[in-house]
Amino acid sequence: MTHETVSQPLPAVESRHNTRWLTICGLLMAMNIGLSSFGLPVPGGHLYLNDIIIVTAALILDPAGAFLVGGVGAFLGDFFFYPLPMFVSLVTHGLQAMAISYISRHSFRNSRFLSVSSAVLTGALIMVVGYSLGRAYVYSTPAYAWIKLPYEILQALFGVICGPFLVWRLHLAERIQKLIEEKY
Repeated sequence: MTHETVSQPLPAVESRHNTRWLTICGLLMAMNIGLSSFGLPVPGGHLYLNDIIIVTAALILDPAGAFLVGGVGAFLGDFFFYPLPMFVSLVTHGLQAMAISYISRHSFRNSRFLSVSSAVLTGALIMVVGYSLGRAYVYSTPAYAWIKLPYEILQALFGVICGPFLVWRLHLAERIQKLIEEKY
């Protein structure tokens, strides 16, 4: 082998996600982990606010990024602080985020309001049903899932209301898209 054949660089791997996209996903995932690590005390349990970040990220990012932030972020938050339902969180919040991201981009193209409304309501339904079934399985009693159902609905409503508000009131979608495309 000559020096010329050894020193030739490998061909570049094409990727549609750049370092900025990964950094934004990591930042939003860290926010998800932080908000899932503590809850507001309510009678009979805690109310977690991580659905706000999950819905916000799902409205901003593509389905792959939404899954990373929603599913993996919630999984890691449970893994570090309360590991029993961590796989329920991975599947439920991952599906929720992917559904919101996909539906908001591909449905009702003429009406942004209908597109986002149907996306976040579908995501809320996925979260409530997924956690109810997951709790019934993990804790081996459907009664526990019924007890926690009002809190799951309230948590989903926080995400449905606050997520779109943050995205459009603070213009997060446009700002993050400019960051990803390196226009800042």
